[in-house]
Amino acid sequence: MKAAQINGYSKEIKLEWNDIPMPEVRDYDVLVKVKTAGVNPLDLLILRGSVKLIVDYQFPLTMGNELSGVVEAVGKRVTKFKVGDSVYTRLPEQRIGAFAEYAAVHEDAVAKMPSNLDYVEAAAVPLTALTAYQVLKEKFQAQPGEKIFISGGTGGLGAMAVPMAKHFGLYVITNGGQAGRQRMLDLGADEFLDYKKNDYSKRLSNIDYVLDTTKEIEKELGILKPHGKLVTLAGMPNYRFASEHHFPLWKKLMFGIAGSSLDRMARKQNKEYHFLFMRADGNQLEEITKFVELNNIKPSIDSTFEFKDINAALTKLDTGHSKGKVILTF
Repeated sequence: MKAAQINGYSKEIKLEWNDIPMPEVRDYDVLVKVKTAGVNPLDLLILRGSVKLIVDYQFPLTMGNELSGVVEAVGKRVTKFKVGDSVYTRLPEQRIGAFAEYAAVHEDAVAKMPSNLDYVEAAAVPLTALTAYQVLKEKFQAQPGEKIFISGGTGGLGAMAVPMAKHFGLYVITNGGQAGRQRMLDLGADEFLDYKKNDYSKRLSNIDYVLDTTKEIEKELGILKPHGKLVTLAGMPNYRFASEHHFPLWKKLMFGIAGSSLDRMARKQNKEYHFLFMRADGNQLEEITKFVELNNIKPSIDSTFEFKDINAALTKLDTGHSKGKVILTF
């Protein structure tokens, strides 16, 4: 089968299409014939070695973290899926490889596609939706009526995090460019701040939670109430993150040093600082399927590329000019 691979970490976007063996289908695996795959900033971080201290890979490495497709075969112990099912998944971090004709994945990381989405739309959902779900339900344990500020909500994550936060009963405030105002309000945001006209750090206070995508940690901590929580996707990992992932002592110490200034800043204000690196979870994806169907959520699609144009797709994402998800299609 064909797969887009790298032979080492590199600043240059130059994936190669190689012929590789079909993936092994283990007892609890489903073999998915890939229809579409989402292209994400995480792919660029992996390519450049920026997350190798969190998860390091062997080479050659087939790239790609999320996909939609059709079940082609199942392992002998699989009970949740059958051949012909339309599914989607965020592949487990140790078994990535969505930029290929086929992918094998444990059934616990897979869910059936939402009935209101096609394959292109479905491939845009798993990574952002699981990120939002894990922030809201696990890190924040958010309750109805509480207030959340989602920084840079007009990006790809906000399109999922804003309606999901509303679904869980939160009061949602976000910011971004004026062009995205109406869409954010349509998705359920209670307040939208134009970042060019309104400095949220001067407008907001007594916020329960902040979901950070812009690395403005000091400003964001300042709008939290005492005991409020900030989760960053873009900032620095810390000792808490390393402990939660059961990293070896040397990594705990290293991340502890790296995140120490942010931890001190948060503690001084009696607030909490967290870093999230989202994980695959099929059960959560099943809940997301229900949420997407119930609310008829449609992800933002910027553009689609054929799989052979993977380098152009990654370059498009890298320029920062995409207004929604970039998708690869076979």
